[in-house]
Amino acid sequence: MSYLDFDLPRVQLDFHLSLRGDRSLFTDVAPVAISTGLQQFWHNVQPLGLSLITEKARSEFLVAPLLSEVWHQSQRQIALLSGVALNVDASSGLTGTCDFLLCRSSNLYFVSAPAMVTVEAKRDSIPDGLGQCAAEMVGIQRFNQNAGTPTNPVYGCVTTRSAWRFLQLSRSELAIDLDEYSITQPERILEVLLHACALNPINVR
Repeated sequence: MSYLDFDLPRVQLDFHLSLRGDRSLFTDVAPVAISTGLQQFWHNVQPLGLSLITEKARSEFLVAPLLSEVWHQSQRQIALLSGVALNVDASSGLTGTCDFLLCRSSNLYFVSAPAMVTVEAKRDSIPDGLGQCAAEMVGIQRFNQNAGTPTNPVYGCVTTRSAWRFLQLSRSELAIDLDEYSITQPERILEVLLHACALNPINVR
C-alpha cells in the first residue's frame, strides 16, 4: 500500500483524523505579486498549458512554473522537489512518490526537514486526489517529527492545473479549504504557498 491507494475515508479512519470543510483557511493572508518573469511566461504560455491533455505536460507548463516562483521569492530558501519519494512508514502505507514537495531548505538534492507542502497534480478531479494528498500530509508530519523538526500545521494541495484546492493538517484535524483558486489567480495561489512555507518567518519578497 502507498499514498496512491488512499481515499479520504481511509485516511480519516487509519490515522484517526477529524475532518473539516466548512471554512476559508486563508482569508487573512496578504496578496503577493508574481515576478515580471512569471507574468510574461504566464501571458505567453498559459493558453498552451491549459490546452494540453496529459498530466505530465500540464504539470510542466502550469504547476511547476508557479511553484518555482516560491523558490525565487523566498530567495532560494524554499526548495522545490519534483517526483521525489517520501518513504516514512511502510507498515502504515506512508510510502510513495509526491508530485511536488516544498521544503524549508536550500537543499535541492533530497527531501529535507521540515517539509512544508505537498502538491498533487490530477488531470480531472480534485476530490479524487484529496485522499492521496492527505496521506502525504500525514507522511510529512511524521517525517518532520522523526527528523526532530516538528511543524504544525502542514499543508497540501490538489490541483487540476486550472483549479487549486488547499488542505491543512493541524495535529489530528484535517481541514479542506472552502475556497478553490483558479490558475487565472496566480497571485492568490502564490500567497497561500508562501504563507504555508513561512510559518517561522523568513525574508520573503
